[in-house]
Amino acid sequence: MSRIKGVFAALKGQRAALIPFIAGGDPGLTATVPVMHALVRAGADLIEVGMPFSDPMADGPAIQRAHQRALAAGATTRAVIDQVAAFRHDDSRTPVILMGYVNPVETMGYEAFAHACQAAGVDGVILVDMPPEEAAEWRDCAARAGIDTIFLLSPTTPAERLASISAASTGFLYYVALKGVTGASHLNVADVAARLAVVRALSAWPVGVGFGIRDPHSAAEVGRFADAVIVGSAIVERMAAKKTMNEMLADVEGFVRDLRAALPAHASRMSP
Repeated sequence: MSRIKGVFAALKGQRAALIPFIAGGDPGLTATVPVMHALVRAGADLIEVGMPFSDPMADGPAIQRAHQRALAAGATTRAVIDQVAAFRHDDSRTPVILMGYVNPVETMGYEAFAHACQAAGVDGVILVDMPPEEAAEWRDCAARAGIDTIFLLSPTTPAERLASISAASTGFLYYVALKGVTGASHLNVADVAARLAVVRALSAWPVGVGFGIRDPHSAAEVGRFADAVIVGSAIVERMAAKKTMNEMLADVEGFVRDLRAALPAHASRMSP
């Protein structure tokens, strides 16, 4: 069983998984591994690490700036993968998901990227701008490397397409909770709950919900019905606001601990 599937199986009937997001290499490459360990200490069940890209079109201002800081600090796709490998020296348990865009992966080559991820201990990959209809080559490379391919669903995804996305996915489904970019603040929890009922009628995969979850209250609300709660912009903003590494680590760890404590107990869904 993969680490991702293992987490969802272990949490079945207990609570939603907590998945914090950070941008790899932000505010510098030396910060990435310490922040990842701080997230685990605070209660993260999985970690999502963004691969730096110059045009992250699905992301709002906070994560766009994080990508810019990472690129300015010299972060690359390969360098972020190396940081995951460094994290694995002390943590062989926590699943790590890389999230990014197709262009840098195509530049590196799907096979080379998959092999590098496998060697580093990456568990899953989300390529935001890769539709499943164009993902056959990447999915094959990922499957051979034992890496889960996670696709996005949106509030406007029709039922037929939802079924095809589910068939192409492994690990879990990532539901984008609102029509907009990361960091938006107009989350409608009732709409998300209703939409997840539709998703679950058509797919057996666990469903993680992201975009628009910014504090313990919204995490708790979404955690009542989601299989995972994904928080990114609120964490990245806190990282950017602190001047020293120690201040940043303490603030991020405290915030994520509050998110984790807010998640209610519930009967989560089974993985397929």
